[in-house]
Amino acid sequence: MNDLLACSPEVAAARRAGAPTVALESTIITHGMPYPQNLETARAVEGEVRAAGAVPATIAVIGGRIRIGLDGAELDALAQTPDAMKLSRADLAVCLARGATGATTVAATMIAARLAGIAVFATGGIGGVHRGAEKSFDISADLRELAQTPVTVVAAGAKAILDLPKTLELLETLGVPVIAYRQDAFPAFWSRDSGLKAPLRMDSAAEIAAAHRMRATLGLPGGQLVANPIPPEAEIPPAEIGPVIEQALAEAEAQGVGAKAVTPFLLARIFELTGGRSLAANIALVRANARLGAAIAAEIARGA
Repeated sequence: MNDLLACSPEVAAARRAGAPTVALESTIITHGMPYPQNLETARAVEGEVRAAGAVPATIAVIGGRIRIGLDGAELDALAQTPDAMKLSRADLAVCLARGATGATTVAATMIAARLAGIAVFATGGIGGVHRGAEKSFDISADLRELAQTPVTVVAAGAKAILDLPKTLELLETLGVPVIAYRQDAFPAFWSRDSGLKAPLRMDSAAEIAAAHRMRATLGLPGGQLVANPIPPEAEIPPAEIGPVIEQALAEAEAQGVGAKAVTPFLLARIFELTGGRSLAANIALVRANARLGAAIAAEIARGA
């Protein structure tokens, strides 16, 4: 693994010292936002982690190596790499074997974080069960990864373009703890309340860290999903974002957009239809998740 996994000096020092470290994905840079907002957001999210007392570890595959932590020049280069592979569990080994460059999704970031000994990962929203999955069988690998890889994932719920009731149902079937942070409702990415009740609620980073450690003590596989609602001032209420999502979904179906192209298409179209408001909300929620992720990582490190 030493030939495949390379930690930045900052991350390596943090791991040796047992300091809190937060994994960050890279598809939000290459596939989630346009340039230069993607680079600005990546730097801002790393800044949030540092300001909260933890070390950020943005993860990507560069030149056939899993990089745990990127420096400024590497972030800049990745933000301007339009042909980076989008890596999930199925693609990670192929990208490494080819010596290629790729950006990690939630699933691949969890795998890399586990290999690097990082317990907490902050992202925007997880993938899940797509609408119409009863016909298409389009279900994100993120859900099964949560069931088998022991990383606590902080997200603003699942992406609102998904079938949220089915996503929650499948997470329950897979035995994944879904913990809403400081509210009873399961958030819906751009909106604080999906209209669905979260299975669990916790009100502090210390509680979440204790649950993470207890799963390890019990030998339970998999991680836990912490659903952190978007800050109130950045929210787009369901009544506003709902029709926009429906229009984007209809356009994707009419144009035959499928597989990995669906989510980037929908996010780009929703950005256009909201006049950029969805991107501003996305940035706000990722930054909030980074802050909470850092707090949880600090509690896990304190109790280690």
